[in-house]
Amino acid sequence: MVAELKYEISQNAYIKLVLHALKHKTAAVNGILLGRVKPQNESVVEIIDSVPLFHSNLALLPPLEIALIMIEEHYGSEGLGIVGYFHANERFDDTELGIVAKNIGDHICRYFPQAAVFLLDNKRLEALPKGKDQSPVMQLYIRDASKNWKLAGPDGGSRLVIKEPAANVVLSDYISSEKWQDVVDFDDHLDDIKMDWLNPELFK
Repeated sequence: MVAELKYEISQNAYIKLVLHALKHKTAAVNGILLGRVKPQNESVVEIIDSVPLFHSNLALLPPLEIALIMIEEHYGSEGLGIVGYFHANERFDDTELGIVAKNIGDHICRYFPQAAVFLLDNKRLEALPKGKDQSPVMQLYIRDASKNWKLAGPDGGSRLVIKEPAANVVLSDYISSEKWQDVVDFDDHLDDIKMDWLNPELFK
C-alpha cells in the first residue's frame, strides 16, 4: 500500500456532505464517498461524488446495507466505487472519531483498502465565513499498519485537498442562502421514496 496517498475531493461532493451536516445540526450524520484511484496518478484517490446517508440511528445495519447496495449498483455503472466514509458528530465540541464511524470505515476497507474517513471539523466550519481558508472543513483519518484509524499527522492538510480552490467560497454562499434545506439523504428516501438520494437538482 502506498504510504503517502492523497485524497482529492470534488467541490460538489464536498459541499453536499457539509450541507447535509448543517441540515441536521443537532444530530450525528454520515455519508459515503464515491470515486477511484486516479488513472494517471496511483498515489491519488479522487472523490468525484458523495451520498448523504443518515441523520438518525446511524448504527442500524439493515438500512446501511440497503443503502450501500443501491449506491454500489448506481455508481458501479459509472466506473466509480465506494472509497471512503464521512461522519459528523452530534455534539459541536466532539472531535473524536467514534466506534460507528470506525466500524463503517473498516467495512469499506475490506473492499477498498485505501479508504479514508473524513470527520467534520465544526470549529473550522464555524470560522468559514470569517476567513479565506481554502482547506477542507474536515479532518482526514486513515488506517495505520495495525488497522487502527489515526488522524493524518501534520501533513494531513496537504493530503486532503479540494479539487476546486474556491469551494469554500461557494460553500459559504450556499450556507448564507440556506441551501442545506434542499439536501436529501437515505433516511428521507426511506420515509418517502419520491425523494431522490442522488440529489440531482441540488447544484442546478
